[in-house]
Amino acid sequence: MAENNTAQSFSDKWHKNTALAFENTLNPDSETFKWITERNGFKNKNELRKYLNSKKRILDAGCGNGRVTALLRTYSDPKTTEIVGIDLTAADVAEKNLAGYKNVKFYKKNLLDDLTSLGKFDFIYCQEVLHHTGNARKGFDNLVELLEPGGEIAIYVYKQKAPAREFVDDFIREKIVGMDYETAMKHCRQITELGKALTDQNIKLTIPEVDLLQIKCGEYDLQRFIYHFFAKIFWNYEYSFEDNAVINYDWYHPQDCTRHTIEEVRNWFTQNELKINREYVDFYGITMRGENIE
Repeated sequence: MAENNTAQSFSDKWHKNTALAFENTLNPDSETFKWITERNGFKNKNELRKYLNSKKRILDAGCGNGRVTALLRTYSDPKTTEIVGIDLTAADVAEKNLAGYKNVKFYKKNLLDDLTSLGKFDFIYCQEVLHHTGNARKGFDNLVELLEPGGEIAIYVYKQKAPAREFVDDFIREKIVGMDYETAMKHCRQITELGKALTDQNIKLTIPEVDLLQIKCGEYDLQRFIYHFFAKIFWNYEYSFEDNAVINYDWYHPQDCTRHTIEEVRNWFTQNELKINREYVDFYGITMRGENIE
């Protein structure tokens, strides 16, 4: 296995694709916007706005290019709510992307380090990040230290997937983890071509239950059946071909990419004496929001 590449992997991703998913995240009619908001328990943008308007300080922990930071800023009041974004590799990208936004600050921070200098927050958003830290539990515990009494933390981490998909994903990751960005992207473009080809078939499958492969019976789109149970071959027509390839790169290239169970994540919350107010599990990950009840 190559020397740990995760920080470089994400630095390349964000510095070479500064606008990735930015417009989709802010578009309330997009699948991306709905995926973010609905799994966190907000039926629409008005519910999100109502929730955020009661917050005084919000932390976007692992902000990447700032797309969700911009979402949080858009649906909160810049006069009364300060937003802080932190990221180990792309805080500079986010700062540039949000140059026109008010009352937003960015810092280069590692979630595994002492974060107490940031102060306290009444809402912490940390999604699609902890599983890339190398120690998701420690990163979570560090963030919990920043919660105000009554404050909430909302996380999303990858879940353990069906065994065939876990095997294939790890096989591909081991092959490309030591490659530079352009070489890895050549392979990710091939994977993307496959995802598009399967999606273009527009075929629905009726699948029986297969317990040993953890396949649930039901009707599946052909591409999503392969995606759920055998390999991440992402394709979404809302994105350009290159953006789809970068999303596949995001999954396969970083070496730190832990997967978790719902029981494990619940324990993170309960052992930190957080009240779980929301949990949502899909084929890909675990979303959980908990409250500091000190």
